[in-house]
Amino acid sequence: MTTYFTAIVLILALLLSLSLLRVLRAPSYADCILSTQLVGTIGVTMLIILSVVKSEPYLLDVSLVLALLTSILLVTFTQLRRNQQ
Repeated sequence: MTTYFTAIVLILALLLSLSLLRVLRAPSYADCILSTQLVGTIGVTMLIILSVVKSEPYLLDVSLVLALLTSILLVTFTQLRRNQQ
């Protein structure tokens, strides 16, 4: 079972790197916002899986903080966009 979770984390790491490239090459502001949300979601998922595999409960706390920061980031981007118009 641990090998299965490790394979999933490796696949998610590949998807995370592709998502970071999408953030850098986003053609529009909305694409950039959605890509950063995707990066945060993949990061939270990876931390939760690693918490189960390594039996480290503090990683769940870290993933919760990352999820909250990602939500705050979305609100901040939206407010900045509203102020620019």
